[in-house]
Amino acid sequence: MPQPIAASELVLNNDGSVYHLNLHPENIGNTIITVGDPDRVGEVSKHFDRVDFKTAKREFVTHSGYIGHKRITVISTGIGTDNIDIVFNELDALVNIDLPKREIKDKLTSLNIIRIGTAGGLQPELGVDSVVLTEESIGLDGLMPFYHSTRQHISPLLVSLNSHLGLDGLCIPYSYPASEKLLRLFGEGFTKGITVTCTGFYGPQGRQLRLAPAIDGFITKLSFFRHEGRKVSNFEMETSGIYGLGSALGHNCLSASLIVANRATGEFSAHHEKALEKLIVQVLERV
Repeated sequence: MPQPIAASELVLNNDGSVYHLNLHPENIGNTIITVGDPDRVGEVSKHFDRVDFKTAKREFVTHSGYIGHKRITVISTGIGTDNIDIVFNELDALVNIDLPKREIKDKLTSLNIIRIGTAGGLQPELGVDSVVLTEESIGLDGLMPFYHSTRQHISPLLVSLNSHLGLDGLCIPYSYPASEKLLRLFGEGFTKGITVTCTGFYGPQGRQLRLAPAIDGFITKLSFFRHEGRKVSNFEMETSGIYGLGSALGHNCLSASLIVANRATGEFSAHHEKALEKLIVQVLERV
């Protein structure tokens, strides 16, 4: 018989809630919207018919409520796949681990998780305020290689990208696809593409302030990368962790990114708040 998960591995608060998110199983729905910015949680939940639960701890703000009879949760992750690691493991624990017993349940639950976020465009045709649905994510962030059971065959696409960028051991790239179920549900009316997830905002995305990036011309190289007619549409800092952990844990995941900056043309959106509001409404209409 399996041993209970140790207290040092599955950390709970004194009230039995999961450690970072401060949530109990009954606090969430099976449809989860993730946003990076804690202030954006209310911008999503204001469209619910009613909100019946709110909590906040650190950067993790959660609102749960209903649209019609459907229970929906929106939670802020903060920035980066390190935070995604926390959020996804704890969300999964809420539905798939008996927390008082510290035992994995016999019957597992699959959550539907949709990221609403922002990104930088890498192709000139992707104007600011447009939206990209990530068909495939490529991670340059280093998260998923730490999970033994999810190590995968290095695809020709990754081999080609590794050579093209000259990563030289900086990271081990990995890739995961979107949930086909959610891609079919949300796909109409949006551009679909490949998204690269970076481990930081400045050097890892080719920006230079006082420190020079290790990869010369990173943005240009990424923009001009081609493999069997495919190219990278955009990049940001969470999607690969969402797709990787979601796939490994059996959840359905989709990332919808508003292009707020186009690094190929040098544009930045002057009205991204309105465009983001429109995207939120579009997503909630489909869930």
